[in-house]
Parts: sequence; structure tokens; C-alpha cells
Amino acid sequence: MNHSFTLTILLMLIFSCEQKSTPSSKTDDASLRNRIAQLEKENEEKDVMLNTSLEFYNQIRTNLEAIELKQHEIRLRASDPEQSESDKEWILDQINFINFLRTENAKKVRQLLQKLNLKDQTISELEAMTQDLLKTLDAKEFQLSELTNELSTLNESYSKLFDAYQEKHELAEVLRDDLNRVYYSYGTLEELKKNHVIEQKQGFIGINRNIRVAGNLNQKYFSTLDMREDNEIFIEGSKPQFITDHPSDSYTLVPIGKNTKIRIKDPHEFWKVSKYLVVLVK
Repeated sequence: MNHSFTLTILLMLIFSCEQKSTPSSKTDDASLRNRIAQLEKENEEKDVMLNTSLEFYNQIRTNLEAIELKQHEIRLRASDPEQSESDKEWILDQINFINFLRTENAKKVRQLLQKLNLKDQTISELEAMTQDLLKTLDAKEFQLSELTNELSTLNESYSKLFDAYQEKHELAEVLRDDLNRVYYSYGTLEELKKNHVIEQKQGFIGINRNIRVAGNLNQKYFSTLDMREDNEIFIEGSKPQFITDHPSDSYTLVPIGKNTKIRIKDPHEFWKVSKYLVVLVK
């Protein structure tokens, strides 16, 4: 993977520096070692996040498979012309169980999205996995609405149970909203540092990009947007500098007096690398 390749290159650089160590290069050596330690820590955090998210994903898929099985069993019992009272009670119990699984899925989805939103960098595997999950949940909710319609012709109490759940939970819609939720923050160097949005780190081997998103990111200092609808961001201040990564061809900067408007041309590309936008202004 790219992370291991980067670490390999950095290790080679350290080895090279050790072969030609001079007093002036010792500082760079220490900075390089710190950078490697930092990359290793970030890789470990991403691995933990990926594994935890996969666990949530697998639990959600297992619940969906159980719902699929219950749907089939309910249809068989409901279509029996000699349906007994015990059959009706069984069907009601199974509908309750399906709604329990849907509630559990709603919790798992929120936990999954919380994990994703805690990181400023999007992990491509999780992005693809979550998009796939969204499609599956959409399809499952459509199937359940069809089952509700079928059962409503047989017994009003069947569809009422589904309707009661539906009023409280629109799982696919919740997931879609959270997936499209993005965040932005801007300010001067002093403002962003004071509010724990950015931090300054010592550069290494001549690279001076020593301003980065803070490790203990202050979520309260961010405004929320919906990437499907909000394609323009007004920034108060001049000479805006992006701290987070966003492809330069996905947006344009429009000067408005001493301020700036960020006009997003391609929302998917703009927010692909990071769901957070941090802008430094003068």
C-alpha cells in the first residue's frame, strides 16, 4: 500500500543520512524519525478504524440477511388460506423482530458514520463500503414497503407495526444525509490554533508544510454543510490558503472585496479526500 511505500522511502532516507551524518543534518534526522513514528501511528489508527467499521458493516449485513429470511417466512404463513390465530401471532412476532433488527441497524449505521466523521481523511475502502451499504438499505426498505402493502390486505395490525416503525426511522435517508454531511472552518493562524483546529509542527528535510489539522480537532468550531446542496462557501478574509486537501480543479476562488467565495464545481471530487475544509486567511 502507499503508506508502507512511503515508510520504506523514509527509512532509506534515514539510512542515507546516517552514512553521511554531520552536525547540521542531525536535526533533520530527528525530524525524519519523528515523521516516521507519526506515519506509523496514523497507519495503526486507520487499521483500527477500518477493522471496527468492517465489524459494524458485517453486523448490519447479517441483520439484513435475517430480515430477508423472515420476509420469506412471513409471506409463506400469510398466504396460507387456513391461517390460524397462532399463525397470526407468529407473524406479528416476526414483524416485531424485523423492526428490532432495523433499529439495531440504525444504531450500527450511526456508529459507523461516527467513526468515519471522526477522521479528517476519507479512507477509500470505507467510502466504497458505505456507498454499497446505502444501496442495500435502500433496496431492503423498498422490499419491506412491498411486504407491508401485501400484509395490509390481510390484516390491518400487520401493516400498523411497520408503519409505526417507519414513522420513527427512515434508515436509508438518515444514512444518505450523514454521508453527504461535510464541515468547514476558517480563520487566521492565531484563531485556528487557539480553537484547536490546526497545529504547527516542525518541518523536515527542507519541507516547510508545518501547519496541519489538529490531532484533537475541535468539532464545535466547524460549520456543517450538505454537499448535495451547498456549493458555495463564503470566507471572510483575504488570501485564503487551504490546510486540508481538495483537488484544485474541483473549485474556483471568487474575490468579493476583501473576502472570498469558494465555488465548488465538482462536490464529489472536492470532498473526496477530506470531508473537512480548513481555510487559513489573513
